[in-house]
Amino acid sequence: MSGKEDVAPLKDEGNRWQVVCAGGIAGLVSRFAIAPLDVVKIRLQLQPRLRHPTTPPPGLPLPQPLYTTTLSTLLTILRTEGVRALWKGNLPAEALYVLYGATQFTSYRLCASQLAALPAPYTPSPTATSFLAGATAGTLATACTYPLDLLRTRFAAQGARPSALRPAYASLRFSVSDILAREGPRGFFRGLGAGLAQIFPYMGLFFSLYEGLRPALAPLPLMPLGGADAAAGVLASIVSKTAVFPLDTVRKRLQVQGPTRASYVGGDIPAYRGVLGTVRAVVAREGARGLYRGLGVSLIKAAPASAVTMWTYERAMGALVALEEAWAEE
Repeated sequence: MSGKEDVAPLKDEGNRWQVVCAGGIAGLVSRFAIAPLDVVKIRLQLQPRLRHPTTPPPGLPLPQPLYTTTLSTLLTILRTEGVRALWKGNLPAEALYVLYGATQFTSYRLCASQLAALPAPYTPSPTATSFLAGATAGTLATACTYPLDLLRTRFAAQGARPSALRPAYASLRFSVSDILAREGPRGFFRGLGAGLAQIFPYMGLFFSLYEGLRPALAPLPLMPLGGADAAAGVLASIVSKTAVFPLDTVRKRLQVQGPTRASYVGGDIPAYRGVLGTVRAVVAREGARGLYRGLGVSLIKAAPASAVTMWTYERAMGALVALEEAWAEE
């Protein structure tokens, strides 16, 4: 890439099947790379910390939270559960990211192409097109893959517990049957409202920023990971993730509601009902900062995750296009 004119919009890259394959590959690689940070983020988000802790009875120490900072949480998990715990919930998460990536990029391409094809008076600007296409793609991908996201969260929330408290789920197969039996099909969609309310502005902001930053960064030398794709993904992710993070915390807290709520690490998770009810309860109990618990590690995670996703997507797309051209020449 030598300049702005060399950077094609995402909607113009590859055909439909190449978009599906490249999106799935990008999701697979990205998920494995950032899985440990995702587990740390979930543990921090789920652990409530009182804004004004109650005074313990005389002679008893004030209870301390199990997880406090990103580094201490990482070290606690390693010490008490071992390195494999950093990939807890990775099986449903890998399926989630593959399906999410394929759905997201396919939907984005289709929506952006349809918007660009509107008659002149109704054609949105490139920024508006990127926002609407990104928001629509993110919403659709989230709705389609949400049960996998819930399973990922519940497995990541399971940790080393006293022998009297068994983990909520021993296997992926058992978790699916248990949720169906005890919570019904609706149990797989706990917190979906918060998830959709978060993802619509998040993906809209992300794709509009990414499409605007990528051509602007392309002429600059020494871009990370060898190009503007990763740098644009990092910057777009940091801005959009910070803007909607409270809803991500609400989604995580709602996902672990139900009959297994007391089985997760980090202290007893309070009972919450609804998006607004959860926001009010968290603010009342923990202050406004409670909605941003885990933001630091989320940004640390989001930057490389978006960089790896967009970089891998562009490289996978390039390889698939080159392969098709090579076959055509034979």
